[in-house]
Parts: sequence; structure tokens; C-alpha cells
Amino acid sequence: MAWRPTANRSTLTRRSELLATIRAHFARARVLEVDTPLLGTAGAGDPAIASCAVELSGRRHYLQTSPESAMKRLLAAGSGDIFQLCKAFRVEEDSPLHRCEFTLLEWYRLGFDHHRLMDDVATLMQRLLPGVVLERASLAALSARAGGPDPHLATTPELAAWARARGLQLSGPDAADRVLLLDLLLSEVVRHAWPAGRGGFVYDFPVEQAAYARIRDGEPSLASRFELVFDGVELANGWHEVTDPLTQRARHAAEAAARHARGLPDMPPDPRLLAAIEAGLPDCAGVAVGVDRLVMLACAARDLGAVLAFGAEA
Repeated sequence: MAWRPTANRSTLTRRSELLATIRAHFARARVLEVDTPLLGTAGAGDPAIASCAVELSGRRHYLQTSPESAMKRLLAAGSGDIFQLCKAFRVEEDSPLHRCEFTLLEWYRLGFDHHRLMDDVATLMQRLLPGVVLERASLAALSARAGGPDPHLATTPELAAWARARGLQLSGPDAADRVLLLDLLLSEVVRHAWPAGRGGFVYDFPVEQAAYARIRDGEPSLASRFELVFDGVELANGWHEVTDPLTQRARHAAEAAARHARGLPDMPPDPRLLAAIEAGLPDCAGVAVGVDRLVMLACAARDLGAVLAFGAEA
């Protein structure tokens, strides 16, 4: 039976250095490191994310898909700026860019919007990868650059026609699922809008892709959300967070409806998170960064297995 690590000592050393730099960055900014439970009683409501269920003492629990819920409870309790390096879990097929278990860096800054948080992410990236060049462009601008439709103005049938023209197979329900079609637009076109060895921030998403981001009124309305993409790989996802409890409940209801439409199991929202938001979540922006993918970039690796001490069959 194979027992040796999948990453060599040089890679493990580089990974350790990157984690030390991350902690030093937040210590310099006086952002508190926190440690929250991996197990909870609520799974992810996002229909694009599958939670790992665990039975303990006759009760169903879930391994966290991110520490968001617990960290927002800390923010509502007055923690101030916080960050966390932790394991997260999602039911996914192993691939060069995906593992069921992965390492996540997540942080929240009070009084920041998504643009100011992009500045924060860019500063950290310069410390981790000196000399890296990161552009910034709206989702609509990048889609146009890549020959795609306007994500805000295109009709659902137009998005479906574009997807089919790209050779993507769509079932009947998929062709009418606007959120799914917009996700395809992002993954198939926008993430490849920059040439090899370059990347940047994609911001101003359609309202259908807002997740828990605030929506700014206008023509069109825009979700205050961004992604950091490099070499076609998503590294980070950030938001100017929703703090209104009624809006938060409406987002959960929309997720539940989407799960039902896709035939997915019900996933009730975390009541403790809702209670914390009702108690008063401060104005803040938050971002989650895939650490394993970041180490891949730093080590010029092509597969997550090369930067993990042990692969999926540990």
C-alpha cells in the first residue's frame, strides 16, 4: 500500500512559508485570528455546493463548506476584523483543481466595501507572490472581451443559445436555469479572458449571482461581489456583505427554491446565523481564498495533489 506523501519537502516548505506570510500580514493589520468548529448542524444552502453529512449520536451534522456562519456570529458579537485558516469540505469529484477536503483562508473587514476588500486581497497577493500583476474589470467588460453576451441584459434563451454554441450540453431544465447559465458564462468565458500567466479581479455580478452580496440599485442593478482569477483558476470569492435580516431571509428562500427546482435535498438555513444578523451584523466585506490553489500557483504546480502532504486516499 502506498504510504508516502504526495508533496515533496521543497513544496511543503514553500507552503509553510506562505502560511507564515499570511499570518504575518494579518498580524500587521491587527486582524484577529479565530478558530471555529468544523462541525455544525446546518449545511450549505447554495444549490451549487454539496455538504458532507456526518451522523453523530443519532443526529445529523455537516462538515463546514466554509466558516462563514460561525465567523459572522463572531462579528455580530463584536469581534472586530477577523480571519481564519481552516479545513473545509464539499462533496466533489477529485480533479486537478478540486478535493473534497481543502484549506480555506477567510477574512472579514469592518467598514469595507468590495472594492476596498479587493485592495486588501491585492496587498496580500503581492506579499505572497511579489511582482504579480492583477487587473480589474467588470464581469460585463470581460464577457464582451471574450465574445460572450452581456450577463446583465441577455435573456435566458440568449444565454442558453450561447452555451450551446460553445458546445455545452444542456437539458431542458438547465436551459431555463438562469443562474446555472450565468455560472457557465463565468467559468467558460470570463475565467479565460486573461492570457496565460495573468489574471485579476472580476467584479459587479448580475443580481442572480449575488449570493450574500449587497445589490446596488441602477440600470442594471449590480451585485457587490468579486472573484480573483489567475490562469483561468478561481482563487478567491468576495462580497460586500448583506446585513439586513429580511434580505438575508429572502436570499435563503431563493436558494431553497433553486434547490427544489434542481431536485436537491432541502437544506434549512442556520438559525444561529439568522439570529446573529438580526442582532446586528456590522457593515463589512468578506472573502474566501483557496489556499491549496494559491500554493499551486506559487509552486507552478498543475495538480492539487502536488501541493498536499497526502492526496485523497490519505
